[in-house]
Amino acid sequence: MTWLTYIAAAFFEIAGCFAFWSWWRNDKPALWLVPGVASLILFAWALTRIDTDAAGRAFAAYGGIYIAASLIWLWLVEDVRPDTFDLIGGALCILGAMVIILAPRTA
Repeated sequence: MTWLTYIAAAFFEIAGCFAFWSWWRNDKPALWLVPGVASLILFAWALTRIDTDAAGRAFAAYGGIYIAASLIWLWLVEDVRPDTFDLIGGALCILGAMVIILAPRTA
């Protein structure tokens, strides 16, 4: 369930930020900000659903998921294919997130 929550949080954050990007940089109407704000609220809510004893650990692991999700967004939404360095960097970030998420913890 943790992975799905991280993926949902990444989608909400990227979609929300993209709405602001589109308004500011791509001259989209200000109405784009309404779903953008809603999406960012859902992002914050989703990230609080992570089952961990420390917010910083959830945020650190999320960083790796966010980077990989951003590269998927780059390809599927912006139609820009990630290059080799994007993919290597994304893989390293996912590996780091896996170490944080899957590490055995003593309560």
